[in-house]
Amino acid sequence: MITDDNAALAVQGLTKRYRPEGAPAVVDLSFTLPRGATWGLLGGNGAGKTTTIAMLLGLLVPSGGRILALGHDMAVDRFAALARMNFSSPYVALPHRLSVAENLMVYAHLYGVPKPRQRIEELAEQLQLTDLLKRPAGELSAGQKTRVALAKSLVNRPDLLLLDEPTASLDPDTGDWVRSWLERYRAESGCAILLASHNMAEVERLCAEVLVLRAGRVVDRGSPSALLERYGRDDLEEVFLDIARERGNAAERADGSAEQMA
Repeated sequence: MITDDNAALAVQGLTKRYRPEGAPAVVDLSFTLPRGATWGLLGGNGAGKTTTIAMLLGLLVPSGGRILALGHDMAVDRFAALARMNFSSPYVALPHRLSVAENLMVYAHLYGVPKPRQRIEELAEQLQLTDLLKRPAGELSAGQKTRVALAKSLVNRPDLLLLDEPTASLDPDTGDWVRSWLERYRAESGCAILLASHNMAEVERLCAEVLVLRAGRVVDRGSPSALLERYGRDDLEEVFLDIARERGNAAERADGSAEQMA
């Protein structure tokens, strides 16, 4: 039984098998994301990040375990939670023939946003999208699509935001601007953010805690500074490579950390 009034997400024993005889994509994942915090979800391709996010969003049914999102059990009451959640990924395409404004309006209506035109104009100004509102989504550059995806994820002023590579395809200046904007939004709104990213500098900057997945399991966790100290590295990218490649005695350090969490 998991209960935590301060939790935006409380996950216990989350497991996903796509085939009964196959290897699980996610194994016994447990964590509690506090309200108002930004945590990172790291791992190489195939580590289980996308599967985890899909289960958190209710898009995949877990094979085992339990998810409480904003106090609601996703197995029985997910729509109450989803109304206060949102998700952004530059890899999920919006309808190409609809304009940016039309796409955002669709999502605003889905979430029941009051005064949707006003909210869209507000987001467009904040995310520098005003000049793009009338342009078809299919004609946008990769960086522009990333900013529109972020606007979509914020249209309902979520209390829980799941982000998959939120600054992918952005130039360094725009990426830095988006990170600053996310920090400010979290501080002002109290929104909790779970961030999946391959940009280790971004994770170091934004995340108070990091969960590192390999083959569907959490193999280490901690604050960026704690992980740097544990692995004796200068930056999080080197830590990531140690864990991903099981280099040196990184696996033993991670296994010891995992035992301490149990």
